[in-house]
Amino acid sequence: MEAVQAIAEPRRREILRLVWDDEMSAGEIAERFDVTFGAVSQHLKVLRDTGLVTLRQEGRKRFYRADRTALGPLADYLQTMWAGRLDALAALAEQAERAEQDAQQEEPTR
Repeated sequence: MEAVQAIAEPRRREILRLVWDDEMSAGEIAERFDVTFGAVSQHLKVLRDTGLVTLRQEGRKRFYRADRTALGPLADYLQTMWAGRLDALAALAEQAERAEQDAQQEEPTR
């Protein structure tokens, strides 16, 4: 499987986002999803097999981190996509806050 195919799956992109800056154990990653540990483990295997994450084993624990070098130009694409999502979320939060303030101003005082 190629890198583009690997990141086409939304859960794999989310896993990459989680391990982009910080190393996380497989258990910590699995806790963030509403699927079984086995399902997350399968996604991690695909990411590992395509070289998109690095694996460090410490005893029985496995720790993962995104390999930005292996992602090449896809790294810039993912960062842009995640930044766009954050910008959209911030805009929605600001819009909700303005709507709440407007509603409070329109309430009649007693």
